Amino acid sequence: MQKTEFLLSLDELLELEPGTVKGSETLESLEGWNSLAIISLMALMDERFGVTLQPRRIAACTTVADLVALLDDKIA
Repeated sequence: MQKTEFLLSLDELLELEPGTVKGSETLESLEGWNSLAIISLMALMDERFGVTLQPRRIAACTTVADLVALLDDKIA
């Protein structure tokens, strides 16, 4: 999956207009970023990327770029 596809998936997960998330945002600045979003993101990462993450790893992220980094080599 491409980074742009991940960002669009994050838009959808947060119920934002497609193209809203660019990658440099802080998570706290994104409308809809909360504990439910973390759980939904965990499911998305597992389903689409085969990556199982502990909630604390996602909670430690402060930016969208940090989330992308969790996917390591699964994203281009």
